[in-house]
Amino acid sequence: YQLPRVGSRVCAECLWSCGGPRLPPPGVPGEAEQPAPELVEVEVGSTALLKCGLSQSQGNLSHVDWFSVHKEKRIPIFRVRQGQGQSEPGEYQHRLSLQDRGATLALTQVTPHDERIFLCQGKRPRSQEHRIQLRVYKAPEEPNIQVNALGIPVDSKEPEEVATCVGRNGYPIPQVIWYKNGRPLKEEKNRVHIQSSQTVESSGLYTLQSILKAQLVKEDKDAQFYCELNYRLPSGNHMKESREVTVPVFYPTEKVWLEVEPVGMLKEGDRVEIRCLADGNPPPHFSISKQNPSTREAEEETTNDNGVLVLEPAQKEHSGLYECQGLDLDTMISLPSEPQELLVNYVSDVRVSPAAPERQEGSSLTLICEAESSQDLEFQWLREETGQVLERGPVLQLHDLKREAGGGYRCVASVPSIPGLNRTQLVNVAVFGPPWMAFKERKVWVKENMMLNLSCEASGHPRPTISWNVNGTASEQDQDPQRVLSTLNVLVTPELLETGVECTASNDLGKNTSVLFLELVNLTTLTPDSNTTTGLSTSTASLGCARASFLPQRKLPEPESQGVVIVAVIVCILVLAVLGAVLYFLYKKGKLPCGRSGKQEITLPPSRKSEFVVEVKSDKLPEEMGLLQGSSGDKRAPGDQGEKYIDLRH
Repeated sequence: YQLPRVGSRVCAECLWSCGGPRLPPPGVPGEAEQPAPELVEVEVGSTALLKCGLSQSQGNLSHVDWFSVHKEKRIPIFRVRQGQGQSEPGEYQHRLSLQDRGATLALTQVTPHDERIFLCQGKRPRSQEHRIQLRVYKAPEEPNIQVNALGIPVDSKEPEEVATCVGRNGYPIPQVIWYKNGRPLKEEKNRVHIQSSQTVESSGLYTLQSILKAQLVKEDKDAQFYCELNYRLPSGNHMKESREVTVPVFYPTEKVWLEVEPVGMLKEGDRVEIRCLADGNPPPHFSISKQNPSTREAEEETTNDNGVLVLEPAQKEHSGLYECQGLDLDTMISLPSEPQELLVNYVSDVRVSPAAPERQEGSSLTLICEAESSQDLEFQWLREETGQVLERGPVLQLHDLKREAGGGYRCVASVPSIPGLNRTQLVNVAVFGPPWMAFKERKVWVKENMMLNLSCEASGHPRPTISWNVNGTASEQDQDPQRVLSTLNVLVTPELLETGVECTASNDLGKNTSVLFLELVNLTTLTPDSNTTTGLSTSTASLGCARASFLPQRKLPEPESQGVVIVAVIVCILVLAVLGAVLYFLYKKGKLPCGRSGKQEITLPPSRKSEFVVEVKSDKLPEEMGLLQGSSGDKRAPGDQGEKYIDLRH
């Protein structure tokens, strides 16, 4: 027979009037106490396997009806006929399937709404049934904690909100526990109150909100609060913790004091910060004052926006007695700090006596250095030009003064206990004497028709003046009180190449001269250093095949002309051999004043009428004779186009 139906439900009352299985009416207990249902636990979103506990014989499982019990009402959800399953219309129509040869009903995509009792009922014997309790679980999200950013005053009469903890999308409702500094908090009358509430989402999951209220004291200003959610899953009990938070705690100021940075001994030039501190929250309004050493009255100093007095750079005048005042804007009570002495160490008034010493050569001089300081001083004397330490102590003795002893001497006064604290004083010692030149003779390599800057330096006391023997733009610059540098800007002309340039330094005690020889740069060799200096006492004759000159650029000879170049080289070598023979002949005749132990200077009279020149003529281009040029650096005569000379004048 077919059970009558009301909508999708089986009419349970009709089962009593029909000859079918007997079921008690809804809400009416059976004649015997029913056993406890089998417990099945699953997580939200997974599949629940509901096993029918009837006899496992194939005949008992070939005719089974499945029901869900909701609000004490049985709702048919699935039936099995001849081993074939079919879902009943309703909320489970598309989520049920038969497994394990009909012994298990699988429910997919479990939700919190599925937490209920399911039962299976067989046709025989006597409508046997098996009850299953389905439990659903869902872990909540990580707890979110929000602290009371406005803060809590310690003088509050009742508990104030400390923080709020929220745990979202959990099932069933998790349990919340509050902690302070790692210890759990419990309800305490007029001290701790925990207020919790929950919201059911449309998905059936719960959102829990818990508010912690407490009365705090000053010692709680650094306390760490957090909440913990405890929940259960099929695998067991679990928990999740929030981050730790600190709530602002407001308490009155009891003490004010000063703090100076940097810590330790201060010196002039340091950046010094003086700030006020207090043990209240919020801090009071600060002001800093310094005692006037003359009137002994406190004078308020100007501070920045943060109430910090910045001394940059610190000076010895900043030393003194400082005090801070903290004004509580709520109570309008002002609290002073203890006065604090500030000492800025210094070294000042470094002086040397005599201040401008002048001495004759051969005399002696005593220099004495003095200074003022807040600490013990050390002195040392340095030579200004070289930085060499001459003496350690305030007195420097100079004996048998020479011209070279003139110049700068620096006294350094330092505090050894404070690195970097020192001051210096420079004194210039003048030694009477005629001008002394930096060089007597110097060779300068130039190009014709170029503008040339020549320099000449002289020292002496009294201060010398410098003059030039050629016209040009000259300027002088003092290097120190006894040393002067003169610069001449002049055009290089053939006449200037012949005569050279002289600079003369003079003062009341005499004069001195330096000579600058101008030489043309040789294009076929590397350009010599323009600062080459030659002494007065040595001059070496330089022999070569050609005189240095500027030559026009031409194309190199073709390979077939290389034989001609080789012939020219051989000719030059033969000429040198002949020259050597001539010199040897003259030496034997006593015409040459050359010694056997070293070189002598070959000199010629200024008239140049007896110049001894060996001429080599060639019809080749000057470039082809480039290999024959010597390194003497002599310049070519303006009319010389292809002739080569070995000039014995230099």
